[in-house]
Amino acid sequence: MLKLIGVELYKIYTKPRSYLGLLAITIIVFLIHIAMYSGGQEYLDFIFSTFKDSFDVSGKILTGNLIAFIILQMLVVQMPLLVAFVTGDIISGEASGGTLRILAGKPYSRSHIFFSKFIACAIYTFVLVVWLGILAVALGHLLFGSGDMMVLKTEGLVVLRDGDILWRYGYAFIIAFFSLLLIASLAFCISSFAENSITPIVITMGLIIISTVIGTLEVPLFEYVKPILFTTHMIIWRNMFDKPVPWNEILVSMSIVLSYTCLFTGIAWFHFTRKDILT
Repeated sequence: MLKLIGVELYKIYTKPRSYLGLLAITIIVFLIHIAMYSGGQEYLDFIFSTFKDSFDVSGKILTGNLIAFIILQMLVVQMPLLVAFVTGDIISGEASGGTLRILAGKPYSRSHIFFSKFIACAIYTFVLVVWLGILAVALGHLLFGSGDMMVLKTEGLVVLRDGDILWRYGYAFIIAFFSLLLIASLAFCISSFAENSITPIVITMGLIIISTVIGTLEVPLFEYVKPILFTTHMIIWRNMFDKPVPWNEILVSMSIVLSYTCLFTGIAWFHFTRKDILT
C-alpha cells in the first residue's frame, strides 16, 4: 500500500498542473501582501469608518493576523478549484490515457489502487493548505508584525487579543483541510465515472457555484435547503474567530462535512471496484 501511495504521489508531483495550485496561491497571497503593504491602511480606514462614530480605535490595526484572515476570505472560491484541478484527473486521466488498465494488471486489488489514489489526493490537499498557512500567517507576521485583530462580521465587530489568535488559525486550517478534502472526494468520485479529465473539474466547480449561489440568496424556499448544502458547512472555519467559539456549531458542521466526504468516497469506491477498466 505504501508503495502504491508513493507511486501516486510521484504521478501527481510530476504533472505540471499540480504546481499550478501552489503557484496560484503564491501569486495571489503575494499580491495581497503587496497591496496591503502599500495601501492597506486606507483600505481599513474605509472598512471601519462606520464604527468611528461609536468608539475610538487606537493602536495598530494592520497586523499579520488581520492580513491572514483577509487572505483566507479571498481564497474561499479559488482553493476548491485548485484542488479539483488535480484530484478530478487522477482516475479519469489514467482511464483516458490507458495507464489505468496497465495498473490493474499489477498484483494489487482494486481497493488498494483506489485508496492509494485517494490518500495521495489527501496529501496533495494537505500540502496546499500548509503552503497557504505559511504564506498567509507566517509571512503576514513577518511583514506586518503581530497584534490584536479586529474581525468585521455581519453580527458586529469582534476584537481578539494577540495571544488568543494563533491557536484559532491552527483549528481554522484543520477545518479548511477537511473542507477541501470534501471537494477532493467529490472530484474524485466524479473522476471514477468520467473518461476524460475535463468533465470532473467542470461538474465539481458547477456544483460548488450552484450550491454557493443557493446559499447566498435570501429566498424562503432555499432556507430549507441551506442546512444540507456542503458549501454551507465548508466556511465554518470563520466561526473560529467568534468570541466565544461556537464549538457545538462547528462540530455539527464538521460532522456533515465528514459525512459528505465518506459518502462521495464510498460511491467512488463502489463504482471503481466494479468498473470495466480492462477494455
